[in-house]
Amino acid sequence: MTEIRLEKYQSTDFEEYFSLVSDDEIMKYITGKGLNKDEAGKKFLSILRQSSVDAQLGYFKVFETSTNILLGDCKIVYNTHLERSLEIGYLLKKEFWQKGIGTLICAELIKGAREKFSDFKIIAIIDPENIPSRKLLEKFGFESYWKGIENDIPTEKLKMK
Repeated sequence: MTEIRLEKYQSTDFEEYFSLVSDDEIMKYITGKGLNKDEAGKKFLSILRQSSVDAQLGYFKVFETSTNILLGDCKIVYNTHLERSLEIGYLLKKEFWQKGIGTLICAELIKGAREKFSDFKIIAIIDPENIPSRKLLEKFGFESYWKGIENDIPTEKLKMK
């Protein structure tokens, strides 16, 4: 079984970040298309700021432990729209889709949230057409509570029971 390691993004990690978010296929259900270098640079500065709020919160690179291969990234951050809630999310390189890595990432993020923020709600935001992500979240007890268009992007919000 694959083991994963999460490492918080550092200011020197932009190229790794850009290799993920510039890919149209990876970003299809997140922003609709890959980010250009300018868009990615602005987003990267934003995630570095969010990652500095709390040692256990932020954006993380995801590595396969034994090989040190970058699999994707993930986040666990304060959600600004729902009081006392955290938002989780992840993205993976295409070659790691449908291999159980998303399950490992979600389990790790939820475990971390429960340890330090036990009274917080946990939410996830997906594209309603991203059926694999919805099924994964449902496996962890998430239920849909809102569907619509947000920031011009089809959006579904799920909350952990």
